[in-house]
Amino acid sequence: MAFFDTQAPYMNPVIPFSGTIQGGLREGLQITIQGIIYYTANDFRGCVGRQMAVSFQSLRTYRITVNFQTGHSGDDIAFHFNPRFEDGGYVVCNTKQKGHWGPEERKMQMPLQKARPFELCFLVQNSGFKVMVNKSLFTQYSHRVPYHLVDTLAVNGSLQLSLITFQNNFAAPVQPVFSTMQFSQPIQFPRNPRGRKPKSQGIRPVYQAPMWQAQTIQILHNASVQMPPAPGIQPVVYPNAAYPIPFFTNIPNGFYPSKSIIISGTVMPNAYRFHINLRCGIDVAFHLNPRFDEYAVVRNTQINSSWGREERSLPGKMPFNRGQSFTVWILCENHCFKVVVDGQHLCDYWHRLKDLQAITRLEVAGDVQLTHVQT
Repeated sequence: MAFFDTQAPYMNPVIPFSGTIQGGLREGLQITIQGIIYYTANDFRGCVGRQMAVSFQSLRTYRITVNFQTGHSGDDIAFHFNPRFEDGGYVVCNTKQKGHWGPEERKMQMPLQKARPFELCFLVQNSGFKVMVNKSLFTQYSHRVPYHLVDTLAVNGSLQLSLITFQNNFAAPVQPVFSTMQFSQPIQFPRNPRGRKPKSQGIRPVYQAPMWQAQTIQILHNASVQMPPAPGIQPVVYPNAAYPIPFFTNIPNGFYPSKSIIISGTVMPNAYRFHINLRCGIDVAFHLNPRFDEYAVVRNTQINSSWGREERSLPGKMPFNRGQSFTVWILCENHCFKVVVDGQHLCDYWHRLKDLQAITRLEVAGDVQLTHVQT
């Protein structure tokens, strides 16, 4: 039986969220949740005449729940991760079997902050769940029930989600077909006649993005109150010191059909250009280069220090915007890379370097700040 090495991500899922874990939990599966915490109702006192995106009633609760459960009823929860912001803040962990909770495990520490983006990472191990918060180990929770029974992830509370990703740390056989996309709206890929490649858009010099360190974006000014983001709008992201620009990282085992990578970030407010490079030694197998001065997204390949023909055609408008966040998903297929931006198909790029497994380095540089990278 063949599996995909990575389940497709959920992008901008609506709260309350309940989604399938394809194939169920298994050892080595890592699930990462990104979002932003709302303020509590008390933080809005004195804000008269403002339209708020969430009700006071929902904010008063001010708890977050992440449940790894069997089915959607909520009667059988293998792992209940529950940050609570009252009484100074603490986190409750528990298990529910046939509608009955077991003994709580409490960690008297609050790793999350109001109105701040967060990253929760749950790694399934043979002995239990390993929980990382903002890339730091927070707790470990021993299994009380067989984890392979879990097939559903449920998230709820005073937060907005931007991305849920799945990564299997134990390599599994793959099949060269495209998995089901899990975006808020289904994605449609255009059909190309067999053997037909995109037309060239002419040869132009390829821009080399400047090697500079992105300045910190000041999100919260000196205001005492910030309104929670409206539903359907991507949350504000903060620069992450874990992803310096320019950013380089390895792509384990290179590419192969069904292998994908995910890159999330924010375009700087005064952005000129940035690029994403998939490197094969000194060569660039795939160069994705949004150019705001030309209102274009250039794709190309560099072999032996020489750039090939550019591809510029797009099915719609420019998908990247200054000052806004984005998520790029690059999926490798037999003959091409498929590129998806914020759930919308951007382009197919036919392979010019055929040794896909030799494409082992990712580079991101230019006028951008990264918030999440999964290779």
